[in-house]
Amino acid sequence: MGRFFAELARQASANARREVEAYAREIAEFGFLDTNSRARAETLEYSLWLRRRTVELSPDNCELSDDDLGYIAAIGESRAAAGMSLDTRQRVLRLHTSLMLREINEATEAQRGVEVGELMRMMHWFAPQGERGIRAYSQGFVAALQHRLPYVEQAALLARSLLKGDPISAGLASALGIELPERCAVVVIRVPDRPDGDSDLESEIEVLVKTHHAPITWWPGKGSRSGELIALVPLRPAAPPASPGSRTAGTVQPHTVPDLSAGPLPDVVSDLVRDFAEALGRPCAAGTAASSLSEVADALDLARRISRAAPLRRASSRPRPHTVSDVFVELALADAPFVDAWLHAVDRSLRPGPDLVVTLDAYYRHDMHRGATAAALIIHPRTLDYRLRRVRELTGIDPCSTRGVRIFSSVVTRRLSEAWR
Repeated sequence: MGRFFAELARQASANARREVEAYAREIAEFGFLDTNSRARAETLEYSLWLRRRTVELSPDNCELSDDDLGYIAAIGESRAAAGMSLDTRQRVLRLHTSLMLREINEATEAQRGVEVGELMRMMHWFAPQGERGIRAYSQGFVAALQHRLPYVEQAALLARSLLKGDPISAGLASALGIELPERCAVVVIRVPDRPDGDSDLESEIEVLVKTHHAPITWWPGKGSRSGELIALVPLRPAAPPASPGSRTAGTVQPHTVPDLSAGPLPDVVSDLVRDFAEALGRPCAAGTAASSLSEVADALDLARRISRAAPLRRASSRPRPHTVSDVFVELALADAPFVDAWLHAVDRSLRPGPDLVVTLDAYYRHDMHRGATAAALIIHPRTLDYRLRRVRELTGIDPCSTRGVRIFSSVVTRRLSEAWR
């Protein structure tokens, strides 16, 4: 054994103690190490074992054995069984890796005459075996979660791990029997305050998870009964376009997935929104954005903004997920306060009229068809004509004109989204 590896062996005990102290100091969930001597001894034993195995295996580039990986998995399982969160698990892995790299650097500086070959052998061993160790630790962690958590909570963890880019998501998905797609639709269903008498939200989500077989989680809002339902719905890749003729023979055609903001939504996305709205029994608003699985965090931000701009609908109105193409004007208005304030003034001028916002909403949703609008509102077409004239009288803007459509459609959406509440 060269001087570099001998130095690592000599410092193993001190480095293990330093790691345990770092856990207790920097990670809140490890605060018990200061009061639980048995747990501290077990954590120290594991940290010391890892360092000794590193020194034993790395000089000859030997792999961690099945017994080694089993021990690492058992540690991950015991920590998950004790209630460690996914966030803490990530912090532990980052801190451990950081400390190990620091120790390698310190050993190099302590032995200034260390051969480059020794350091290269260590680094050549450290990366792949570190990855194998992390996989084993995560497998043990997931195994404990399967026994400790209900199915719906496992699905929520999967959704959150995907949104954070946590590699453990692959293990969670496998445990749940969910295949991770290349692309998905991130759906955000905004729910305002719900009365205390509403049905149990957890049971509603459990039915959704089992029906749609998708990662779904609930993110509470500021109100005790408000929040967002977030789902990641798998999308199937579109078939590549046919290329008639032979001019492009031998060339690779671009393979694209249709943008959800520009075309019809897959039925599974609309069905999920309607199923939740029916179970909820309260007005809600849904937004969606498509992305690759590696970019779902950005898609979540967009879907959330869309849901906040979309109008609230009851289940009886067959709510649907909105895309950018549905509310692009309202998204822009949110960043233009002076224009939004002007539209709000137009909205206030409609309040003396009878149900004018509801009438305009139905009128535009039925493509300004008088008969369909009147039927939807359960009124006579002449009553509809009276209400449209009343809008023109109160505002000086004809709702049937191009200008009127542009203005009042935005007024209606902003009012029904409760943006001005």
